[in-house]
Amino acid sequence: MYDHVLIPVDGSDEATAAARRGLALARDFDATAEAVHVVDQRARRLTRTDRESRRLREHGESVLAEIESLAADAGQPVTTALLEGKPSVQIDEYARETDAELIVLGRQGMTGLGKRLLGGVTEQILHRTAVPVLVVSDGTQAKRDEFDYSQILLPTDGSANAETATRHGAAVADRYDATVHVLNIVDIQAAGGAFNAGGLNEAFIERLEDNGRDAVAATADELGQIAPDVSVQTAVEQTTSLDGVAAGIQAYVSDNDTDLVVMASHGRSNLKRQLLGSVTSQLLRTVDVSVLVTPRST
Repeated sequence: MYDHVLIPVDGSDEATAAARRGLALARDFDATAEAVHVVDQRARRLTRTDRESRRLREHGESVLAEIESLAADAGQPVTTALLEGKPSVQIDEYARETDAELIVLGRQGMTGLGKRLLGGVTEQILHRTAVPVLVVSDGTQAKRDEFDYSQILLPTDGSANAETATRHGAAVADRYDATVHVLNIVDIQAAGGAFNAGGLNEAFIERLEDNGRDAVAATADELGQIAPDVSVQTAVEQTTSLDGVAAGIQAYVSDNDTDLVVMASHGRSNLKRQLLGSVTSQLLRTVDVSVLVTPRST
């Protein structure tokens, strides 16, 4: 599944934690690993002398040298590249040029201007790339030396886009002998708003749950065909939270000791034409576990 893993790093603690995860995953999949650092063009514009420009490149080289040291400790060979430009653009283009099959990066990081944000490089890459992205949480799980993927959550809304995550979930589960939880969240608030019902009767909610059971059953069947030895559990859960599907997924993650969420960057529910992509974006901000985001189907 993953023959070439690309690991963008910026020198932040979050990026270093993500690099450890990426190197370990590359080792476990017998893949090549490559670390890249992008000298941010915005920082370059602020330089006034050749010495200042040189210091930016020297910083990038030191960041990459740290990853080489981590790779040596992990017993995983790594190559490195120093790029320059807009980080999200350079990372996406480099991933395509090198046929990367997975990008691993931190949920938060440090831009060249020293500003920390989720909605920066990480989210920009998620919006533009056609390569799967493993977004490593900055929580306590990311700081462990050994990574446990024994419980994997695969949310689905029944859409073709959501189905793109299935083979990735199967590959990781097969590699780590994990149990895959296939989950559909019935969003009661969205359903009520869409039909302006002012309260939903039991029969209508049951139909929503039937649709959810159909979605998880189809995904479970596909998992069985792709990875017949993987253990699969299915669940349909209701949420009445105003935060919608993301809140339901977050609750399931907490209640079931989830180690990894695998989900599509985009999907579409049958209600209010909601994008699953907005759910993915919300989830990345709230869960304390890593999320493997797969690109939309074309």
